[in-house]
Amino acid sequence: MTNKKTLVLGASPNPSRYSFKAIHKLLKYGHSIIPMGIKKAEIAGMQIVINRPNYKDIHTITMYIGTQLQPQYYEYLISLKPKRIIFNPGTENKELMSLCKENKIEVVKHCTLIMLNDGIF
Repeated sequence: MTNKKTLVLGASPNPSRYSFKAIHKLLKYGHSIIPMGIKKAEIAGMQIVINRPNYKDIHTITMYIGTQLQPQYYEYLISLKPKRIIFNPGTENKELMSLCKENKIEVVKHCTLIMLNDGIF
């Protein structure tokens, strides 16, 4: 398995949230994680990033924010030039998916947790 540097957009320190579960599972599977959210907090020993640094070598962005909050991130997400963006259930967004395709970013409509369980992440 290769390490896929992953930005988790919508990271939450709340153990009942899927982003929390995904971060822990991604770490378990050996991936480098950047937890990004809207509130300063810690998750899995890392600070949740609340600004928008210019990261390099992002392989995957996994979405855990609803479509109503996504437009403010469009330009930033595209600027990171990830290989793919995973739209977890409830985050599917035709406008952002179209922008991804225009910028040669793979669009994946799936669940990060299931992908990891099934070995297809």
